[in-house]
Amino acid sequence: MVATAALLQVPPEVADAAPGPGALTGLDVGAANRRAPVAGLYDWSKAGYRGGAALPGSAEVNPNATCQVTAAELASQYNVKPNDGADDTNGIQAAIDGIKSACSPSGSYTKLSTITFPAGRFDVTHEIHVDADYLILRGAGKDATKFVYRPDANTLYDTLTPDGSDWDEDGMTSGAGKGGWLWPGRGLFRVQSRGVHTAYASDYASAPADRKDIFEGTVNVHWKAGVKLRGKAGDTAFAARMGDRVVHLASSGALTSLAAGNLVNIRAANSRKFYEQQQATPTTFPLLNMHMRQQIFTITALDTTARTITLDKPLEYDVPVNSTSDGSVPIDGATYDSKAAPLVDPVLGVGFENLGFTQDMPGLNPAEANNNYGNMAPAAEMHGIVFKWAANSWVRGIRADLTGSHPIVTEEAKNLQIVDNELNGSWNKGKGGNGYFRGSRVWDSLYAGNTSTLLRHFTFQWSASGNVVIGNSFDSDLNLHGGWERNNLFELNTVKVPYAHRSGNCRANCGEEGGGGPDDSNWFPIWWGAGKKAVKWSGGSGYRNVFFNNAMTKQLADGGPYNDFYGDRHRVYVFGWDGTAYKHLDVGGTPIADWAKNEQRDYTGGHGVDATKTDAATSLFLKSVDGTPQSSSTGQTSTPTSTTTTSTSTPTTSTTPGPGACLTAAFARKSVWDSGYGGGFTISNGCPAAVGSWTVEFDLPAGTTVSSSWSSVLTKSGQHYRFGNAAHNGNVKPGGTATFGFNAAGQGLPVACTIAGTKCGGTE
Repeated sequence: MVATAALLQVPPEVADAAPGPGALTGLDVGAANRRAPVAGLYDWSKAGYRGGAALPGSAEVNPNATCQVTAAELASQYNVKPNDGADDTNGIQAAIDGIKSACSPSGSYTKLSTITFPAGRFDVTHEIHVDADYLILRGAGKDATKFVYRPDANTLYDTLTPDGSDWDEDGMTSGAGKGGWLWPGRGLFRVQSRGVHTAYASDYASAPADRKDIFEGTVNVHWKAGVKLRGKAGDTAFAARMGDRVVHLASSGALTSLAAGNLVNIRAANSRKFYEQQQATPTTFPLLNMHMRQQIFTITALDTTARTITLDKPLEYDVPVNSTSDGSVPIDGATYDSKAAPLVDPVLGVGFENLGFTQDMPGLNPAEANNNYGNMAPAAEMHGIVFKWAANSWVRGIRADLTGSHPIVTEEAKNLQIVDNELNGSWNKGKGGNGYFRGSRVWDSLYAGNTSTLLRHFTFQWSASGNVVIGNSFDSDLNLHGGWERNNLFELNTVKVPYAHRSGNCRANCGEEGGGGPDDSNWFPIWWGAGKKAVKWSGGSGYRNVFFNNAMTKQLADGGPYNDFYGDRHRVYVFGWDGTAYKHLDVGGTPIADWAKNEQRDYTGGHGVDATKTDAATSLFLKSVDGTPQSSSTGQTSTPTSTTTTSTSTPTTSTTPGPGACLTAAFARKSVWDSGYGGGFTISNGCPAAVGSWTVEFDLPAGTTVSSSWSSVLTKSGQHYRFGNAAHNGNVKPGGTATFGFNAAGQGLPVACTIAGTKCGGTE
């Protein structure tokens, strides 16, 4: 069962079924293009904005001119002007606050306000609160409108850990509050209520400028808004069980905000038996007396007499009344209550479109941030966009370059849609868990067509569930970080992890989330939170996280080849599952204590990865990926056909054919938008022998340029473009194919195309 120094390889006969490299931008993810649920798997058909609704267009914009702040009005009314070197923060905030007051109360998902930013640079010095419902912040293009964030003295963290390596949120106090209430931390844009609970009004009023935001949003926190629970009839240790939709509330406690149509977070207390289920005990790390199992639901009914609420979908976990009602002994001598916590003031319907942002760090060298998994400036661990207590919102067409920490991060959010964005680098990617493309406590959301480079992880954490990650391009791992994340789908992603992407590649303030130093392992395309290790920061990864039809490769040595990882494109790999219930990954029946150094083992065949299903289709989520209907038959096999082999083979090569030989190249335009398109070439080898390299050349009409490309080496002269193969796709076997792609600015298509000096073939 256990491999020796090996990766899970793609069988040669399956290799040509691999998806092409690069992000699949412009995917049709609308409700009509979604597959019916596949038997035995989760129902992802309601993931994303409003459960599958199309992202808003011009028809959904509020016709009231008061609710449309134009670029000219930004300049004349709010003194927000591009490229003037002035601080634009207060003016932008005033424009948002004006929309919040005048338009949000009467707004809706079909009556959205907009603030339109022109091309140019806007300077920001402190966090912008985007807490106006039904509002779009729209720029002139991800490379045209640029927000440059230079956090001021009241925004930078003034409390660091004793060794100076990380922000110390618990040491940052004011009155009854502490910096942990700000979690996940400050950002450039924060989609979160600023509502302050009445109990903290005095503390808020007296707090200094760098502490006031500790108390903002406290109207939503579970210890103020939450209602305790009681046992259900015949099963009094539990307020609800997995599969139930009715949750039983305690006999006392205000029912304020627990109304039909409102959002509620059902939070199940951790218990020792729950930790035992994760194979997390015994552990050297302290068990957390918190709520690891949680999820935001919509309330469909409130019965004030029976004191129950009914949820819009079944629960995915048991909900004990408290941390000892399931028969567990207390954690640290204390009993912790489960709660139904309403979102008193959620932020709804906020969109970010067609803009870029970066964090300016004078004195730091951007090149030093590349593949540096440490914190270069711990006091400046600021995020790009933060979603907290938010729902039905989106980010599309944005570009983030070198943010302080996470470019996009969530903490209690539902039905987000994060599509067609470029996220590049972070100043801080080290100790404390920085520099992620991070989904924590996020549910029923959609991440599609994004390109992420030079970040630490793409991660789901802390009970994230029901999310779909499709058609993205990552040079970092797909990371199930821990905290009982479950029922997430990863498919059609290109995950190419270089040797440089590893914890030990660090030059300052190195280590993990939760503290501790770097390990000497590599990060592989998948990271899974083993219970005993993951309990250090939250707990083990949960069940039924699915990987399907991803192009995942890992480089095991500097300058070495990239090897396939879980490469059978039509096999459904279900992590944390034995076919019927949760299953921790194990070796010979012994649960692994850490994913590090265990990444290359084969966990199929009853050891924690259920691989008994195959599917003939390209996608488990979509009916069609490229406009062509797909086969979608799902098969069962008693013995998985995926194999584990040692990566020692050398590709067969031969001289590239000359003019008139049998290589062909076919162009296809994959997606189109107002300012350009995405396209790619498929190179086919009709020769009787393998070829070891290829070159495609063409011209683009004046007014069209290549803005980005992948899986190739590009050179250009004027309007003439030359694409040579990359290291991983130069070898093409007889009858085989290779692909590369590019994005174009402008609508002109390639002309005068040649491959190896011969005219290219037709379009696909």
